Amino acid sequence: MGLPEERGRNSSGSGGREEAGAGGRTRSWSPPPEVSRSAHVPSLQRYRELHRRSVEEPREFWGEIAKEFYWKIPCSGPFLQYNFDVTKGKIFIEWMKGATTNICYNVLDRNVHEKKLGDKVAFYWEGNEPGETTQITYRELLVQVCQFSNVLRKQGIQKGDRVAIYMPMILELVVAMLACARLGALHSIVFAGFSAESLSERILDSNCSLLITTDAFYRGEKLVNLKELADESLEKCREKGFPVRCCIVVKHLGRAELGTGDSPSQSPPVKRPCPDVQISWNQGVDLWWHELMQEAGDEFEPEWCDAEDPLFILYTSGSTGKPKGVVHTIGGYMLYVATTFKYVFDFHAEDVFWCTADIGWITGHSYVTYGPLANGATSVLFEGIPTYPDVSRLWSIVDKYKVTKFYTAPTAIRLLMKFGDEPVIKHSRASLQVLGTVGEPINPEAWLWYHRVVGARRCPIVDTFWQTETGGHMLTPLPGATPLKPGSASFPFFGVAPAILNESGEELEGEAEGYLVFKQPWPGIMRTVYGNHTRFETTYFKKFPGYYVTGDGCRRDQDGYYWITGRIDDMLNVSGHLLSTAEVESALVEHEAVAEAAVVGHPHPVKGECLYCFVTLCDGHSFSPTLTEELKKQIREKIGPIATPDYIQNAPGLPKTRSGKIMRRVLRKIAQNDHDMGDTSTVADPSVISHLFSHRCLTIQ
Repeated sequence: MGLPEERGRNSSGSGGREEAGAGGRTRSWSPPPEVSRSAHVPSLQRYRELHRRSVEEPREFWGEIAKEFYWKIPCSGPFLQYNFDVTKGKIFIEWMKGATTNICYNVLDRNVHEKKLGDKVAFYWEGNEPGETTQITYRELLVQVCQFSNVLRKQGIQKGDRVAIYMPMILELVVAMLACARLGALHSIVFAGFSAESLSERILDSNCSLLITTDAFYRGEKLVNLKELADESLEKCREKGFPVRCCIVVKHLGRAELGTGDSPSQSPPVKRPCPDVQISWNQGVDLWWHELMQEAGDEFEPEWCDAEDPLFILYTSGSTGKPKGVVHTIGGYMLYVATTFKYVFDFHAEDVFWCTADIGWITGHSYVTYGPLANGATSVLFEGIPTYPDVSRLWSIVDKYKVTKFYTAPTAIRLLMKFGDEPVIKHSRASLQVLGTVGEPINPEAWLWYHRVVGARRCPIVDTFWQTETGGHMLTPLPGATPLKPGSASFPFFGVAPAILNESGEELEGEAEGYLVFKQPWPGIMRTVYGNHTRFETTYFKKFPGYYVTGDGCRRDQDGYYWITGRIDDMLNVSGHLLSTAEVESALVEHEAVAEAAVVGHPHPVKGECLYCFVTLCDGHSFSPTLTEELKKQIREKIGPIATPDYIQNAPGLPKTRSGKIMRRVLRKIAQNDHDMGDTSTVADPSVISHLFSHRCLTIQ
């Protein structure tokens, strides 16, 4: 798969890099020659030409890329039709409508039969405990997916049905989602860290007819009885008049009882001694995965689906508190995740790719499963956490599998920074070539540590901006082509047309700061909110008709680089000055004592709003009035006197979702001593909230 007019071209990017502090001062840095050579990534000048063409002629640009995939029936009608303007009628996006394909066929069957990759490792699986490992080839994965497709069909699952999946990071999770895709059912994956209430809410919203789960698993030291949570969830569904007819259970913690047999898709028995976990059994509803698979045939003809048929539903939090079921469709999503994966990570056939995200999030859908498999990549699938059994676990895994491309979240980077350089540098990491970040803007200090320590000053960093709703990367550097600025999402990917608007909806040119929007569709854009198209239109298109509204603030600098400044509701208006919480947080974290920071607004009788800061300190540092004054001074110096916080609170922990995102809505409540918290079911550690309330600063209204 190559870019139009770019296939077969060996291009060399400038590879230039910028190093910057929070204030945006930059200096150029040139990498070793090997960093800037690539068979895929175009030069910066060529990138700009191709990007302009991809925006001006999207049908031709993506039409060329579509030829690299298998279509049972090629697109014969309009390649792209859409309306982004709510004043002109219903919002809709259609890429290649009328063409038929199957994404599972494209990512498995073609790799095995046409590209002869059957014996290539698709996934190295690394369990929670070091030493719990296995691997699965493309051919073995295809067999397992066909078998489980037969299982689902026997349970009555048809094209268009919804299947809920509630599992840890084990190989059966990948098998389950690909089997759904093979028979045209929509998978709705719920992160295994979510509560029973969250699971039942998602099952009910999309009327899932079947649930796939696991007996139990370890996450670090913590034992999670997932089946117990699944049972509780299904009971809640029954109470609301929606009985789920079938629950398929993988015996993961009890795998040693089975033996691994000859099944390559099974993870090995858990080596850690397990207490007796009581697994309740609901006769007539619960079925063991391994028993069903023993009886299943290993061939299954894929269901040929329209390019615009839905592929999956993935729930993301909404401002109302009720999660939104984001719907992605088959054809456009396949094109977009395959293309972004290849160029953003500069993929080569010999690479070992590792995205640390859980498949329960969009990053795991796009860059653990579909994107890598569409390119015939070998990936690492990791069940554990970065700090277990010690804080060097990630780098141990990098060395073990010779990982070349590594993609993780700024939250993980900041967490590991707290423990210093030694746990990283005691491992080689010589295989690493490209590093990536995802999930939130990365502060320059964390970027520079990631580059200096993890990447040994030789690996480009792709700081990617995108959303559950976009399907894939939107703003990102291209390794070896884009001169890098720490903390900047750099430039738009192919086919992406960003703009910055003011409050009146006017496009701002040159250096500017305002609302980030996109002017036209890209193939990976969501198509609707499941069961609520009105909410889709209201959330993303109503505020500025004619644009997709991201909900993020953004600054474009003098060089045309885009800097995400945070969610619009994370912008603070202090004495008429608009301040970005991300900018203040970045200034705080530059202090050697601060590991993590979160900033929210607090009502002020004079300024209207003032800054209330929560800081988590690094090991070995203590909170004191002297430190408070140092932090205020640092912010004054980095940003200006207007940004000086009125309140700084010591926060040994911050309220976060289970994916690691800080819940600023909760912090605003704490800052204002408002105990009416609303829904806090997604908080990973609720005890953090009560601790912060009891230690909050004495404020004035």
